[in-house]
Amino acid sequence: MDLIIASTALVLAAPVMILVGLLIKVTGGGPAIFSHTRVGFGGKPFKCYKFRSMVANSEEVLRAYLEANPHARKEWEEKHKIRNDPRVTFFGRLLRKSSLDELPQLINILHGDMSCVGPRPIVADELKRYGEHQEEYLGTRPGLTGLWQVSGRSSMDYDNRVALDSQYVRHWSVWLDIVILLRTIVAVMRVDQAS
Repeated sequence: MDLIIASTALVLAAPVMILVGLLIKVTGGGPAIFSHTRVGFGGKPFKCYKFRSMVANSEEVLRAYLEANPHARKEWEEKHKIRNDPRVTFFGRLLRKSSLDELPQLINILHGDMSCVGPRPIVADELKRYGEHQEEYLGTRPGLTGLWQVSGRSSMDYDNRVALDSQYVRHWSVWLDIVILLRTIVAVMRVDQAS
């Protein structure tokens, strides 16, 4: 199912992906796609692909911003996200609101690193936040979409995100995946909940 959905979506999305890649190059220069190491099935690290939506020196910008803004630092510590992230470019913000930045993850699905549906791919530092639910997270492939994304996306706190990822793994079924895929279409249109 993953291979059929991802390959079909990749063919259909190819014109949009080419256009997005060109726009990133024109508006900001640098590579259009970047990869970030995430925790995969069984704890195996993999390179997760995304369209670049941040400035080139994003780590330095984040560090300076968090040092100067205690409220933002607290938000980062709680959610591992910031509502008004200073690293994100104007075009990057549009990509994130529309979730187009995640289209390159279709390649991760074809590689077998991800599934269409599953827990969100996380960085190694986030795994400890899963506590007693780590094994559940590590027992499945991360997903392009999942129960968390269709239940509130970035407006949800991290503990609820973990609970939903765990709930998904414990109650997995093909029908649940189909429902989540259908609900994803609605969730993507609700740009007010995207980061």
